[in-house]
Amino acid sequence: MGATPLVALDRLFPPDRFQVHGKCERFNPGGSIKDRAARSMIEHALSTGELVPGVSTVVESSSGNLGIALAQLCNFYRLGLICVVDPRTTAQNTAIMRAYGATVEVVDRDPETGEYLPARLRRVRELLRTVPDAHWPDQYGNEYNALAHHHTMREICEALPKAPDYLFLAAGTTGTLRGCAEYIAAEGLPTRVVAVDAVGSVIFGPPEPWERGHHRTIPGHGAAVVPPLLRPGLAERVVKVTDLDCVRGCRSLLAEESILAGGSSGAVVAALLDAASWIGTGATCVAILPDGGDRYLDTIYSDAWVESRFG
Repeated sequence: MGATPLVALDRLFPPDRFQVHGKCERFNPGGSIKDRAARSMIEHALSTGELVPGVSTVVESSSGNLGIALAQLCNFYRLGLICVVDPRTTAQNTAIMRAYGATVEVVDRDPETGEYLPARLRRVRELLRTVPDAHWPDQYGNEYNALAHHHTMREICEALPKAPDYLFLAAGTTGTLRGCAEYIAAEGLPTRVVAVDAVGSVIFGPPEPWERGHHRTIPGHGAAVVPPLLRPGLAERVVKVTDLDCVRGCRSLLAEESILAGGSSGAVVAALLDAASWIGTGATCVAILPDGGDRYLDTIYSDAWVESRFG
């Protein structure tokens, strides 16, 4: 796990102005960056006795990738898993979780907020009260989520002649953001972190008036609650993108670099394309691409789906 490739994206971002490298997290065993956090959280809980193989059941909320990562690990360590998802989770993702032996529950929007995450978290808390020997890793508040990404940032630095000038990453639980930013601060690196959020998300503050009423259909970044992992000042800049931006970013990456990437990867690419006006000449940028696009063939890469959503 880890040691994922860092590839130059020279076609999409010609290096005559600045260089961009993509950290391709789809090459983790479970297919996404969430493998890192899942392993860190589960193995810590096993080491402390909070989880007992053959006895404990993990209960967690996920929009897809963490659920797959947990399903793989729970299968390996002989732990039960109940994963609470919502209708945005693709049929392929839920099928993969079930193939590993997970129980998958699907919840609808929270009636008060109109968002899925509060409903998923409420169901998790209900299950914790009723399922014997249940354990909640709590990816939004577990510091071992963030600690996993000290290693992610170390890998990036070791793969380049010097630390990058900019790091672009998608923000959801903010585990990747916090872990990478903590490593940058601890090592005294000059890297500036750009967090990519979804329009309508509340992670970095209340949505602007023009964002209200925007319902996200592409999972993987953005959140309807402020994650407990978040700390002030982790990102120097926040860029918000729409679902359509994600689609365009994914398709641009495929057309120019032949990389089939997932929705939050498209968000990061879209943010980088928008940032071309303010990134300095000669800068080196790294874009963390959280997952692959093979699980989005019926959505992001389906012309019919895109037409039905965006016209």
